[in-house]
Amino acid sequence: MARSRSRGQAQGWLFLAPALLFVALFVIAPLGQLAATSMTDRSLLGGGRFIGFANYVKIWHDSGFWRALLFTVKYTLVLTPILMGLGFALALLVSDNTPLKRLTRTIVFLPVVIGLSSSSLLWFWLFDERVGLFNRLLVDLHVIREPMVWFVSADLAFWAVVIAITWKVVGFGMVLFVSGIQAIHSDILEAALVDGAGYWARVRLIILPLCRRVLLLTTLVSAIGSMLAFDQFYIMTSGGPRGQTFTAVYSIYQSSFVSFRLGYGAALSIVLMLIILVLSAVQIALTARGAEP
Repeated sequence: MARSRSRGQAQGWLFLAPALLFVALFVIAPLGQLAATSMTDRSLLGGGRFIGFANYVKIWHDSGFWRALLFTVKYTLVLTPILMGLGFALALLVSDNTPLKRLTRTIVFLPVVIGLSSSSLLWFWLFDERVGLFNRLLVDLHVIREPMVWFVSADLAFWAVVIAITWKVVGFGMVLFVSGIQAIHSDILEAALVDGAGYWARVRLIILPLCRRVLLLTTLVSAIGSMLAFDQFYIMTSGGPRGQTFTAVYSIYQSSFVSFRLGYGAALSIVLMLIILVLSAVQIALTARGAEP
C-alpha cells in the first residue's frame, strides 16, 4: 500500500514538473531578477551598483509616482463599476441561447479580440476634432455646438479613454457573467417563477447570490487590468496634458526607458506588484467567505 501511494505521488510530481519548470523559468526567475535590480542604481545604458533600499526610500518621497498611482486608482474606481454594471446588464439580456441573443453576444464580444493598441488608435481617430466621427455625432445630436478637442483637457481625455476601454472590454465581463447565469439550473428559476417571484426578485435573490464568485473574479480581473493601464493612455493622451494622465505603469515606463533609471523603475514595479497582490488577497478572502455555509 505504501509503495503504491509513493508511486502515485511520484507520478503526480512527474505530471506537475512541466508546470513547475515553466513557473520557475518565466515567473520566479524574472521576479528574482527584478527584485535584485531594484536594489541597484542600474541604468539602461549599463553599469550600476548595489544601493540596498535607497530606491524604495526615494519612492516614498516621489510625488510624481504617487500622483500617477492616485490617477490610476481613480481610473480603476470609475471604470470597474461601469464594466461590471454594464457587463452584468448585457449578460441578463443575452443569457438565453436564442439565435438573436447569440448573435448579440458575438457582436458585443468582438472588440475584445481586437488588440488594445489597435483599439486605442481607432478611438484616437474617432475623437479627433477634425475628422473624428464621435464629434460629428455629438454635433448632429445637438449635444455640442462645434467639435471638441478632447485631449487638451485632462478630464475630457480621461472620459475619452473610459469610453474607449468600456467598448473594448465590456464583452469579456459579459461572457463571464453569461457563463455564471447559465450555470444556474433552470429548475431553480422556474420554481421561483411558480412561487410568484418577479423578474427583478429572481435577479436579486437568486441570480446575484449564485453568481457571487463570478462577480468577484470578474471584478478582480477588471481592477488589475485597470491598475496596469498603459497602452490606451500612451497612445490616446501621451500622458498629457502636462503629465496629468500618467498612470502608474506609464510612470514606470518613463523612469526606466525615458530617464534610463532601470533600477528605480524596477523598484516602482515591485511596489505596484505588491499593491496588486493585496487586491488579489482581498478577493481570495471574499471568495472564501462567500463559500462558507
